[in-house]
Amino acid sequence: MAGQTTPYYTPTAKPNAAATHLLRKDNVVLTCLVLFLCSFFYLFGSWPPRATTSSTVTSLHTTTTNCPSSSFNSTAADSDKTLDFTTHHTAADNDGFTVKTYPPCHVNFSEYTPCQDQKRSLKFPRDRLIYRERHCPEKNELVKCRVPAPYGYKNPFKWPESRDLAWYANVPHKDLTVEKAVQNWIRFEGDRFRFPGGGTMFPHGADAYIDDIGKLINLNDGSIRTAIDTGCGVASWGAYLLSRNIITMSFAPRDTHEAQVQFALERGVPALIGVIASKRLPYPSRSFDMAHCSRCLIPWGQYDGVYLIEVDRVLRPGGYWILSGPPINWENHWRGWERTEEDLNEEQTQIEKVAKSLCWKKLVQKGDLAIWQKPINHLDCKTSPKFTQTPPFCPVQNPDSAWYTDIETCLTRLPEVSNNEEVAGGAIANWPERLNMVPPRVSSGSIDGVTPDIFQEDVILWKKRISYYKTVNNQLGQHGRYRNLLDMNAFLGGFAASLVEDPLWVMNIVPVEAKADTLGAIYERGLIGTYQSWCEAMSTYPRTYDLIHADSIFTLYKDRCEMEDIMLEMDRILRPEGSVIIRDDVDLLVKVKRIADGLNWESQIVDHEDGPLVREKLLFAVKLYWTASANADQGS
Repeated sequence: MAGQTTPYYTPTAKPNAAATHLLRKDNVVLTCLVLFLCSFFYLFGSWPPRATTSSTVTSLHTTTTNCPSSSFNSTAADSDKTLDFTTHHTAADNDGFTVKTYPPCHVNFSEYTPCQDQKRSLKFPRDRLIYRERHCPEKNELVKCRVPAPYGYKNPFKWPESRDLAWYANVPHKDLTVEKAVQNWIRFEGDRFRFPGGGTMFPHGADAYIDDIGKLINLNDGSIRTAIDTGCGVASWGAYLLSRNIITMSFAPRDTHEAQVQFALERGVPALIGVIASKRLPYPSRSFDMAHCSRCLIPWGQYDGVYLIEVDRVLRPGGYWILSGPPINWENHWRGWERTEEDLNEEQTQIEKVAKSLCWKKLVQKGDLAIWQKPINHLDCKTSPKFTQTPPFCPVQNPDSAWYTDIETCLTRLPEVSNNEEVAGGAIANWPERLNMVPPRVSSGSIDGVTPDIFQEDVILWKKRISYYKTVNNQLGQHGRYRNLLDMNAFLGGFAASLVEDPLWVMNIVPVEAKADTLGAIYERGLIGTYQSWCEAMSTYPRTYDLIHADSIFTLYKDRCEMEDIMLEMDRILRPEGSVIIRDDVDLLVKVKRIADGLNWESQIVDHEDGPLVREKLLFAVKLYWTASANADQGS
């Protein structure tokens, strides 16, 4: 047929006679070739090797001399052993990293707070309580021992029981039970302390006092989430606000009221050692929805109002300042306060004047309470004739800079707005919606390198990581096992946010050396935290935290300060039987594990949640229970 092409050969095609003859001839040749090749390679493979050791084998043995003892080597004697397929992370013996064992400190160090050491503080001026500020030891003064728990130390009561009870052995100080007996702060009952919830200005209990505040401003709609309590005592105000979903940063100095912050922490309430003196408080601007002072003895009207100016810096636009105690309601209390009417009247006049100069509005004064409100923006502040020009606005500055930053007698300017109804810096949703909403600092592009997409990815990431953590440390999923948690490098607070449904709180740290200052965004989520350099000790007592989380801390501080000093500080602030989760590069983690062994922690390195091929690994550790000896003279 014209144009027809020859078909391809298929299994159904019938070959002709000539083609059949050629196929048979080819098959004979091919079969002979295959038999020859198979015979050749069989004989070649079975030929015995030479007896001399090759340079390749010598090289292999040379490169494996530093392997850990648990690694196998290829000898016939090991053929009967069970192979170990688990991951073994270790450092080379010749890496220059010295392994140490850290002895216990003397029992006198059981409440050691390096940066609030009372002997060192006496070297500094008493004016404006500067000597109560942070004054850290020099490098050659750092102790290289493990701070002991007092003899008889017990695990704290679980929350919410801990709000009302603490073991005497854990904080063996009875002075406050005598000094504050009539004010109902604390009582000593056998082997424990009881906290009735009283305070200097709320002898009937913090709950009733908070109810009185709630009649004047709304504490129930979620618009108030973060609070700061200046001069907090044993933090009963913050303790009782927790049931209203308001989390409080309580602080007080380490002063003659021995261990008041330590009592707060033992109760499971967020607190830090601190004082308003010559430096800014270690929090970013616009952090707190509410600030509180109940007879905190801070001279608000003195020094050109500098302390109230600092409260204004950390208050959110529209935030509240609550004052009770002298001089409020001095007309009825002046005799009991043992001060003259003229003196108290002058003090209140000074406070009113400073508050007005900050463009605050006095909402109400009722009974022993007075409440002011900060404006939501500064559009009219200092331009309206009703406001004074003193203090002036601060020159261009970083309002969030707060690590050893001097307080200034100038008003921190709020971000610009376009109209009187706009909230400076951006409006924030009520709690709990604000937790997972993009913080205004992120959405506005105020934080370099952090975008809304990065925030949303971080939310998802930490849900995954927390889920993985709970598979490794099942106690993290046990209700009430941990109460006080610390995140040493919090970034956007994802670790804390993923645990918010559990009965615990997290102190979120943004290191001052971090690439991005994200602490303001953490507060905008309704979480709390502080700035910190981990080259120095934290402003807290020993045995503060039940669990410490450290994400890339040792990468961040590599070549900045000593790894062992950071680990010793972690050991100081961790409770006996407390847990640690450290995630970092594997080469750093193997060194961390050596120090952990020297601290007498039980520890294990495990793979990243994404599998063994990721260089970042995780170290899970537990600080073993131990205390000072019953003999106080023992120790090193």
